[in-house]
Amino acid sequence: MQNIKQATELKEQLDRQRPLDAVTVQRLKEDFFIRNTYHSNAIEGNTLTIYETKAILEDGITVGNGKTLREHMEVINHRDAIQYVESVITRPLTEYLIRNIHSLILRGIDTDHAGAYRRQDVVITGASHSVTAHVKIAEDMEELIRWYTSAVKNKHDHPIEIASMLHSKFVNIHPFLDGNGRTGRLLMNFELMRAGYLPVIIQVDDREKYYEALDHAGVNNDYTMLIDMVASLEVGALEKYLELL
Repeated sequence: MQNIKQATELKEQLDRQRPLDAVTVQRLKEDFFIRNTYHSNAIEGNTLTIYETKAILEDGITVGNGKTLREHMEVINHRDAIQYVESVITRPLTEYLIRNIHSLILRGIDTDHAGAYRRQDVVITGASHSVTAHVKIAEDMEELIRWYTSAVKNKHDHPIEIASMLHSKFVNIHPFLDGNGRTGRLLMNFELMRAGYLPVIIQVDDREKYYEALDHAGVNNDYTMLIDMVASLEVGALEKYLELL
């Protein structure tokens, strides 16, 4: 794919400039925390604006205008989950790590289900495919980890392909009652960062295209739409990063 080739070349340019200026890196990281948190939560229905998200994260401000406590918690939790993912990218991906990410996403929101696999079957509204039955979640999650470990070890696929497929396979299992989308996008960025790429942001304006790509993968076992979307986002992230260095 052209986007993957371009992303690879841009990453090589970025690698040649390392070590990067610490002040610039910190500024870019803070901007990413705000924008990624806003978009990932907005995709799931959070109504806080990007400016309100920024105020909560940077100033600890409680926003009024009918915004709920849950929406505030989703902002803080997502920021903390991003930081956790960044701190564990040198570790092997395990179910324990995935449960920890999910626990942070739902911390203080749904304590009973935070980090716990669902015990009932669910239907994803608007999707053309079924997700894993609850009695098979443990089995499918074990298989997901085996697939991922083998994919990383054998390097048969590009890291962007692995990251996209990891996200898709995870959300098609849909192991938790809530928070699967946010967790899946964090897992995608876990793999991108582990491989030395930049984390990407799926914007709320692209939600329909994103859902279509996920549904296509779930129905047809064909990940090309999602891979191309993620690769394009990676190209954009790398180009912006290189411009600011």
